[in-house]
Amino acid sequence: MSHLSDRIASLPALPGVYLFKDPAGEVLYVGKAASLRDRVGSYFQQSRQAPKVEALVKLIRHIEVTVTHSETEALLLEYNLI
Repeated sequence: MSHLSDRIASLPALPGVYLFKDPAGEVLYVGKAASLRDRVGSYFQQSRQAPKVEALVKLIRHIEVTVTHSETEALLLEYNLI
């Protein structure tokens, strides 16, 4: 999990879209964020998460992000990726 911690720490505090992927590279989840670092990092906080979020986090092996120019652009990109 330390490689994910390093990846999260290196994310920009900019708007964008993130993809969580499993060990085979399959997309588990697509989301948007005003700050990629803050939003993606929130999934990995020690505080109690909903059971479905905990189950998702256990499967994540790769995080892919696309930085956008605005939150609106992130919303449109998220919609297209879903």
